[in-house]
Amino acid sequence: MNESSRQERIIRTSVIGILVNLLIAAVKIMIGTLASSIAIVSEGINNATDAGSSFLTYIGTKLSGKHPDEKHPFGYGRIEYLTGMVVGVLILYAGLGMLKESVEGILHPSDMNVSILTVLIVAGTAVTKFILGMYTIKIGKSVESEVLLVVGEDGRNDSYFSGLTILSSVIFLFTGFSLDAYAGIVFSFVVIKSGVDTLKNTASDLIGRSGKEELARKLYKEIRATDGVISAIDMMLHDYGPDRYSGSVNIEIDHKRSIGEVYEEIHRLQLRIMEEYHVTMVFGIYAVDEDTSDIVDIRRYIGKFVRVNEHVKSFHALYLSKETGTLYCDLIVDYALGGWEELKESFIEYMKKQYPEYEISLTIETEFV
Repeated sequence: MNESSRQERIIRTSVIGILVNLLIAAVKIMIGTLASSIAIVSEGINNATDAGSSFLTYIGTKLSGKHPDEKHPFGYGRIEYLTGMVVGVLILYAGLGMLKESVEGILHPSDMNVSILTVLIVAGTAVTKFILGMYTIKIGKSVESEVLLVVGEDGRNDSYFSGLTILSSVIFLFTGFSLDAYAGIVFSFVVIKSGVDTLKNTASDLIGRSGKEELARKLYKEIRATDGVISAIDMMLHDYGPDRYSGSVNIEIDHKRSIGEVYEEIHRLQLRIMEEYHVTMVFGIYAVDEDTSDIVDIRRYIGKFVRVNEHVKSFHALYLSKETGTLYCDLIVDYALGGWEELKESFIEYMKKQYPEYEISLTIETEFV
């Protein structure tokens, strides 16, 4: 899906959300006020907040579609994440407001005036909100919009808790006992949690998550299938908004081949990745000797070290420079490893036992995707 089509679908969904939520909010606030129901009024206020969230999504999508410029060469895609953070703040604010109103309702209860018509109207709005929520989630998944997913899930959850409001209203109709304020408290905590989760997710996007695993797998497969490439490692993917990445990866090529021999294939690969995956990829190159008997033995020896160290996942970039007598190697470790220096000393000591004549140049790193 191209960027223009994606933005059009997000904007259309946001406009639908604005109109439907404003209508539902007006109905619920009016009905809740007439019925003196804190829970129904709270739901109406929450729907008005949802309309605001949809409006912010609309504005954010418009702004994120601006063309790259000198100050922002990768475009404005991350504005969608800022929008998500503001939506999270709105949801959190609405939840705290509901909690305050509900606690006051318990401390200072008021008479309710709920009728069968009130229950039916609330039920109708709940069904409408459920349909809207599921539709928004569906579009959010199809266009990979975190903000739409948040708005859709919030709307779907609203419909679930409208059921709680309906139940408390029915209980009041038949028993005269009001659970309205208590239902409002339960609903407010769910809204608060949704706001906190939204803030955590969008903050994680802005700080920088690890690259998408599925995208990384596809890229690794594409790169490793390229003629002249022995392997690919150390991939980094930097997210500049949904479906916009810059990246880097190290590739291993046979040390007997020159850069000129593999350049054309690598250049075509770079263009293909940009066109098909929207990733601006930069390549680093390792020269690798896989055939020499000395290297085969060294590779096997290092493999034993990797197998007995639980935090070491793999190794690569093995190269022996006969001119300088230096043995180069990279170890991939997990994030649980605390003592990198201790591991480095242990590896060098281990290698020196078998190969005392070589200078050991070790790089320790983690996986980024």
